[in-house]
Amino acid sequence: MGEIVGAGLLSHAPTIMFPKKLRYEINDGHEISLVPGLRQLRSEVLDELKPDTVLLFDTHWFTTVEFVVTAHARRSGVYTSEELPRGMAKIPYDMKGDPEFARLICARVNDENVHCHASDDSALPVHYPTINLAHYLNHGEAWISMGICQTAQDHNFLAVGAGVAAAVAASGRRVVLIASGGMSHRFWPLDELEQHESSDPVHIFTPEARTADMQRLDWWQQGNHKSVIEHMNEYRKHGPEGKFGHYLMLAGALGGINCQAKGRLFSEYENATGTGQVHVWFDRPDSGWNTN
Repeated sequence: MGEIVGAGLLSHAPTIMFPKKLRYEINDGHEISLVPGLRQLRSEVLDELKPDTVLLFDTHWFTTVEFVVTAHARRSGVYTSEELPRGMAKIPYDMKGDPEFARLICARVNDENVHCHASDDSALPVHYPTINLAHYLNHGEAWISMGICQTAQDHNFLAVGAGVAAAVAASGRRVVLIASGGMSHRFWPLDELEQHESSDPVHIFTPEARTADMQRLDWWQQGNHKSVIEHMNEYRKHGPEGKFGHYLMLAGALGGINCQAKGRLFSEYENATGTGQVHVWFDRPDSGWNTN
C-alpha cells in the first residue's frame, strides 16, 4: 500500500533563481531565506524520506474544463520564462516521470466526479513553479505536475486531493506532495515595484493581506487546517495565488478539515513584489494525516 510521506506548501518566487549577487542587491545586501530554506528542506527532509514520486500542484498551469496531470516518461529541455527572462533563462531540466501513477491519479479523481486528464503530449508546456522547485529539490525521483483548473471551486480542489490520496494508497509508492505557490498575491504597480523588492514583509501589498497570511501560518503551525479551509471566502479578498487551489488540493489529500498535521517553517515569511511567500512543511503524524 502506498503512502503520502510528507507534504509542503513551497514558494517558487522568481527571486530564488536569480544569481546570488542580484538576490543580495534587491534585498538590502542580505540573502532571501527562501533559498537556504529549500536546500535545508532537501537535505533534512527529502533525503530522509526518500520518496519514489513527487507530485507538484503548479499554480501557473491553468486549465479550464478539467484538471490535467503530466504522464510523460521523462520531461527534459531548457526553460526560459516568458514572464521574467532576465531572471529565469536557459534553465536545464531533466525530470523522470511516472505515467502509471499519473493515469491512476486521473482514474481516482474521476471517481470523485471531477474531470481529469493525463497528458503525455511532448509539446505540453512546463511552467516555472515546477522548474524552480525541481532545480533545488529533484534528485532523481519521479517528478510529475498537476495544473489548477481555473473554473474549479473549493470543493472541487478538495475532491481532487481526495482522489490523489486514493491513488497514492493504491499505487504502492512513497509520495511527497508539493503545493508550489504563494499566499496573498497582489503586485505593486510597475512605477512602484522597485521600492518594494526587499523581502521584508513590510512590503506586502496591504497590511490586511499580511495579517491574513500570518493568521493562516498560525493555523498551520497549530495543525488547524479546518480553519484555513472554512475561511477561504474572506481570504479570497487578498487574491491568494492560484485560487489557493494548490493548498486546497494538498489539504484534500491529507484529510481536508480533519487534517491536524502541524506545519513547520523552512523560511521566514517574506515579500516578493507585494506577494506573501513562505516554505511550510507538514510531516506525516504517526497516527496518520486525519488526526494528531
